[in-house]
Amino acid sequence: MVPDFTTATWRKSTHSNADQECVELAKSGHTVGIRDSKTPELGHLELAPSSFRHLLTQTKTTHPNP
Repeated sequence: MVPDFTTATWRKSTHSNADQECVELAKSGHTVGIRDSKTPELGHLELAPSSFRHLLTQTKTTHPNP
């Protein structure tokens, strides 16, 4: 089944405010979508849940919160 993000509910972190650049996440079936909140019209990346978890792990390891 091909994921369909046209009706997906996109969410951004509760740690973000309206003035900050951030990414938004959505789920369609077994696929996680990631897009830029400032330019959602440019499209999104699609990752399997395991790849998304790996991305988060690597991001947290490389760029821990201050």
